[in-house]
Amino acid sequence: MSFTIALGGKGGTGKTTIAGLLIRYMLEHGMKPLLAIDADANSNLNEVLGVPLEGTLSDAREDMKTKVPTGMTKDIFMEMKVEQALIESEGFDLIAMGRPEGAGCYCAANNLLTTLIERLIDNYPYIVIDNEAGMEHFSRLTQKDIDLLLLVSDPSRRGLSAACRIAELVKTLPIRVSRTVLVINQVREQASGEAAETRRWPEEVYRIIGEDAIACFPEDPLISQFDLEGKPTVTLPENAPVLLAAEELFARLLNGAK
Repeated sequence: MSFTIALGGKGGTGKTTIAGLLIRYMLEHGMKPLLAIDADANSNLNEVLGVPLEGTLSDAREDMKTKVPTGMTKDIFMEMKVEQALIESEGFDLIAMGRPEGAGCYCAANNLLTTLIERLIDNYPYIVIDNEAGMEHFSRLTQKDIDLLLLVSDPSRRGLSAACRIAELVKTLPIRVSRTVLVINQVREQASGEAAETRRWPEEVYRIIGEDAIACFPEDPLISQFDLEGKPTVTLPENAPVLLAAEELFARLLNGAK
């Protein structure tokens, strides 16, 4: 059985950055081999992890339309293209869904992703899935078996409402979610010095998520600096505030997952 972690939330909240920090923590604590799945159409998990991206599942989908060699079945062609899209790195592999070329929905690419997960799941004891912004992948049942769902938000009401909507949605779908945790990212200390964990968020957050399932990550200027300089976020120094907060949370959540 694989231990599967999925991340969801509104765009721009730092979801992919947190996915990268999670993967860093898991690798450093021997939780490998790990399969990282970038299920965001705007693929950039590879940049956070510092690995190249040479192909995506959507590339494979587009190639299937016109580039299947004579005498080769589409199934064999797709299997070959998916293998080419799988990036192998130290302790983990990465595959990205990507964005389809031209018009059309993501249904075919989503189906490829689902098939890939089902085929590869037995090869990896740990899986981390960085979902696109919003609720598309959950409503389409891209993931059906989640051990830990990390909903990521910034401190804005819109971000928190989006996270709450996802939490409510998954309760109505035939998805097994063992645990849901809300990570409120980019939180500034209050002028009084009051810790972020003690402030009160909108009532719906506590009602839907639960007070014991909320964690706060501090705003960290190093994130923006690394982004501007093109440095992988996973190479943040060990004393970076957001990394310290992430390690504390992941140690608590993943205790016993090894």
